Amino acid sequence: MVHAIENIPQPQAILRAWLPFKELIGVTKIRNEADYAQICATVEALLNEIGDNEAHPLADVLDFLADQMKAYESEHFPVKETGPREVLRFLMDQHGLKQEDLADCAPQSRISDILNGKRPVSKVIAKKLAKRFSVSANLFL
Repeated sequence: MVHAIENIPQPQAILRAWLPFKELIGVTKIRNEADYAQICATVEALLNEIGDNEAHPLADVLDFLADQMKAYESEHFPVKETGPREVLRFLMDQHGLKQEDLADCAPQSRISDILNGKRPVSKVIAKKLAKRFSVSANLFL
């Protein structure tokens, strides 16, 4: 059974809200590397503001932009099917980091457990790692 949906906004009302949002954000769909860099910077700023607060009013904006990043990354930076621990190991190697260097994301013992496959990456740690490496948190989930 299809339920009737009430209060559907009119297209002109959506447009009046969308245009200022799009102008403020600068990029709402990634078409090239410059757009990608802009979205990454905006996502990082949002992560700094929101932190671990999933109830933050800007969390939906962060999710929207992260989805745009994920779509662009999957098309332009295809990665073999790898798990979160391989992604973490790769990023640590690329940045010359040791487990203890990620103390701002999680205790060294937790990082060790993740890298050894003994523990999955939690959402909280995924967000911290995403912020640390300026990547999508989805890489760690």
